[in-house]
Amino acid sequence: MINRRIFFFVLFILFLATACTQGKNANNFSGDQAYQYLQTLLDFGPRIPGNTGRENAAAYLKTTLEENAWSVTLQDFQFDETPLQNIIAKKGNGDTLIIVGTHYDTRAVSDQENAVEKQDDPVPGANDGGSGAAVLLELSRVLEVPENTELWLVFFDAEDQGNLNGWNWSIGADYFVHQLQERPSKTLIIDMIGDEDLNIYQEKNSTPSLVTEIWKVVEDLKYQSFLIPQFKYAMMDDHLPFLNAGYSTALLIDFDYPYWHTTADTIDHVSSRSLQIVGDVLVQWLSEQN
Repeated sequence: MINRRIFFFVLFILFLATACTQGKNANNFSGDQAYQYLQTLLDFGPRIPGNTGRENAAAYLKTTLEENAWSVTLQDFQFDETPLQNIIAKKGNGDTLIIVGTHYDTRAVSDQENAVEKQDDPVPGANDGGSGAAVLLELSRVLEVPENTELWLVFFDAEDQGNLNGWNWSIGADYFVHQLQERPSKTLIIDMIGDEDLNIYQEKNSTPSLVTEIWKVVEDLKYQSFLIPQFKYAMMDDHLPFLNAGYSTALLIDFDYPYWHTTADTIDHVSSRSLQIVGDVLVQWLSEQN
């Protein structure tokens, strides 16, 4: 009888442990799940503004965000007669508006290729245009928006076509900022954050107080070897339209990525561990916004 009681007691403890683990995993950011989102995005092919791959990727982003219980608005516009689309997902209510953004388009040509014959090929965009979108999708699955806070996850089109056929950089973000009717308290842009050898430095154009705030989270999580507390680059990216409009904005980017704007920007050079690290930072930072 004693052995039988012990047996059922052990079963009960195992059941509780399994239930707690499942519940924890259901509510925690998963780099592996983000990696799966990334793989799906890459299955659509290059996401060049105006092409079918970009349109299918946008439809997938919208559907996934809605499945994760976010209110989604499609911001359609044109540049140089090319149809473009920003995707805006909203959740929460309150006086504080936080925006986390990334771009999801991919560069039409691989102009950083050493081999001349490859320079006209499109960039696959696993890290550049894919990693940030995958992290935002995973955020949409697990995130609990703080009280008195409205959070927007924004996916920008046409960030990565600068200096091609007379196009500028960050066309989607620039259009978004000019249409913005509400003033965000803080904006964080992420780009190229999935490199298997993750080295995100503090970015020189970013709002200093926001950089300090984010790196306090990095320190708390002991991620300083991945998000390095040193300034290195001053970047042209989707944060600049926000900064030019006077909004507090920071950029997280790993620009030490050897496959930037090449045909080798593929998923085998992206790590789920890197997606996990950035996701952990974002979840912790956002949880403190109230």
